[in-house]
Amino acid sequence: MENKGTDIEDRTLEFAARTGKLVDALPESRLGWHIANQLIRYGTSPAPNYSEACAAESKKDFIHKLGIVLKELRETSTWLKLILTSELLPIVSVEKILDECEQLGNIIGNSLITAKQNLRKQQ
Repeated sequence: MENKGTDIEDRTLEFAARTGKLVDALPESRLGWHIANQLIRYGTSPAPNYSEACAAESKKDFIHKLGIVLKELRETSTWLKLILTSELLPIVSVEKILDECEQLGNIIGNSLITAKQNLRKQQ
């Protein structure tokens, strides 16, 4: 049976790779370059940050690092929505990765809630 954490780590790695490909498809305009620079930064960071959370030194450290993953996913979602709002790419090019971003955000958000509840129970 595969570890849930490994599944999320794999999904965040795949998400980072897909984000990179999407960035390469953006038009070479001022807005396209600006979004590309932001999206490559934020869309690829959940994977290594999640890996760091899995290696956290304490439960508080885990919660903190998982919070960073969630923030990066939220920002990525906003940049993806801006691509759609600005009509820089067709919706079919963005909708699946945006859905995955939101799914990962929901998973990480729920994990954060659980981790915080478990920490409170121990105190």
